[in-house]
Amino acid sequence: MADFDPTAYGASGIADEYDDLYAEHWETDVTVECLAELANGGPVLELGIGTGRLALPLVERGLEVHGVDASDEMVSKLREKPGGDRIPVVVADFAKADAGRDFALVFLAVNTIFALPDQQAQVDCFRNAARHLAPSGRFVVEAWVPDVGDFRHNRVVRPRITRPERISIETAELDPVEQMMRTTQAIFSNGSVRLYPANHRYAWPAELDLMAQVANLHKEERWADWRRSPFTADSRAHVSVYRR
Repeated sequence: MADFDPTAYGASGIADEYDDLYAEHWETDVTVECLAELANGGPVLELGIGTGRLALPLVERGLEVHGVDASDEMVSKLREKPGGDRIPVVVADFAKADAGRDFALVFLAVNTIFALPDQQAQVDCFRNAARHLAPSGRFVVEAWVPDVGDFRHNRVVRPRITRPERISIETAELDPVEQMMRTTQAIFSNGSVRLYPANHRYAWPAELDLMAQVANLHKEERWADWRRSPFTADSRAHVSVYRR
């Protein structure tokens, strides 16, 4: 995709309110517990480390954590937090960046794999994760399961956040040929309106499994969430664990 800019999401201004916008949608403690168990004491690399929601609590558990992120703005928010300046972060495209060593665990949380612009970039990301894994290391991907049934004529408008002081509405448009979903979230609060556009190259779990095979990784587990609930036909998201 010629117009892809890996820095665009953070540069949109969302870094300033990212944590506050989505805090109620996350089960951070449960996620950190699961990641720590998967790392088994070894070093961890987060692709798309962002503001450090997961990295900082992992460090508090005594794990060595490194990160990669394309957005200077998001990483700046991480640096402002206690301990954030001690986490090594490479600011670059996480499908290609070199973090400089091997890790017991590499992971991508909250649909970050879909921020990459096309299938080739996602395959490159799997290969890059595999290159960073120590023998028997794990690569973990958290993502939603595409549900095109929500769309009419490839478009949908839906509420995202409903609070007394803030609401947001998201418009989404699908390109089924390229498996692209282009969204704009409009946030209304304190008499202001802010627009945050984003692109998502979505993929079904089976396609991600094939990407893993191309990178010489095999699927070890798939759960519906970080609580390790069984993945079923009704699951709307998945946590997939691949192993070198």
